[in-house]
Amino acid sequence: MPALHARSEADTVAIAAAFAPLLRPGDTVLLEGGLGAGKTSFARGLLRTLAGDPALAVPSPTFALVQPYEAAGTPVLHIDLYRLDKPGEAAELGLEDDTAIRLVEWPDRLPDLAATADWRVALTPGGTPDARRIDIAAPDDLARGVEADRALAKWRR
Repeated sequence: MPALHARSEADTVAIAAAFAPLLRPGDTVLLEGGLGAGKTSFARGLLRTLAGDPALAVPSPTFALVQPYEAAGTPVLHIDLYRLDKPGEAAELGLEDDTAIRLVEWPDRLPDLAATADWRVALTPGGTPDARRIDIAAPDDLARGVEADRALAKWRR
């Protein structure tokens, strides 16, 4: 899928909102990018859309490691692996919960996670402080990839 371009944090949130309906229970979404890349802003837009609540409080899960949410009867887990010291520490975070949608920040802390992920969202800073390049790798399911491409076409250049 071609790169998407967000000119502002509001664009990042809007892209996440357009992406949210593509997710299904059991999906794992890897949110990749350095500090300040916009991972939590993306997750916030996605979670607010899934929950149908534009005012939903979505704190960074850095210290809690996992923040659970409910979206139309589907559990959603926002997981942050930044403070993970050993892979074994991830056992209780819900990564194995196939009924939940799992949003995972700092997935590089668990290298094996990439092989089982359904979506990869890479955020990199753009030319201005709030601009972002967002690359979304769709699952191998061609129909889902086409659906994602159509839903997100507005932000391609």
